[in-house]
Amino acid sequence: MAERLRPGRVLLAAGLLVLVGYAAISALMYARQRDLVYHPGHTRVGTEATDFELHSDGIRLRGWRVNPGRNDALVYFGGNAERIEAWREPFAQWFGHRTVYLVAYRGYGASEGEPGEEALRADALALYDEVRRRHPDGDIGVVGRSLGSGVAAWVASRRPVDRLALVTPFDGLAEVGQAHYPWLPVRLLMDERYPSAEYLRGYQGRVLVLRAGRDQVVPPGNTDRLLAALPRPPRVVDFPDSGHNDLSDDPRYGEALAGFMR
Repeated sequence: MAERLRPGRVLLAAGLLVLVGYAAISALMYARQRDLVYHPGHTRVGTEATDFELHSDGIRLRGWRVNPGRNDALVYFGGNAERIEAWREPFAQWFGHRTVYLVAYRGYGASEGEPGEEALRADALALYDEVRRRHPDGDIGVVGRSLGSGVAAWVASRRPVDRLALVTPFDGLAEVGQAHYPWLPVRLLMDERYPSAEYLRGYQGRVLVLRAGRDQVVPPGNTDRLLAALPRPPRVVDFPDSGHNDLSDDPRYGEALAGFMR
């Protein structure tokens, strides 16, 4: 007759199975984190649809320029699955006194390459520097939405930005991931971090934050921790009944951005 497994051995075997499963899930999250962060698939367009091109580290970044010929400028960094060209018409109206630069991240739109934090940060600085070259005496405002808020925060920490608007921003992308998966060591696993609170600890420019009260992508607590880290009180516009993706449907969205960038 086969020997019965002792209860202690059963518990040990079960514990080992749980540990192996936990390690496998952690390893999968680490390996696939870029797939979780970046969603460029449905943003792709042909190069002929764009009217602006920038070279960054051997990569061609492409996008659109709105209201050309203005003295002041605005640079927009969008979300992780956003078709930024959809903003050409609204931005033309909201920011009539500024030339607006909508440039797709590498791997998005008609831009070449593959997205990643280090590359996106370098591209963002290259874009700012090109805009400064084109607007040597003008003011350059920066707007970042969702993932783009982390990119915008990086630019503001490295270049002169007097007006910084952050839409549904976070304290850090790793912290957002940890909030969604509290049972995993996300902070240890994440390479794509975008630590906005760290970037902006010394920022002395003007800040506008648009905060969604029902945000299920960036928990409001992560936005609040960013606000607490800023050295100067920002202007905050709350959208208590809006979620992460629909707060821009509120007429106050455009009003807040346009008024801040005047």
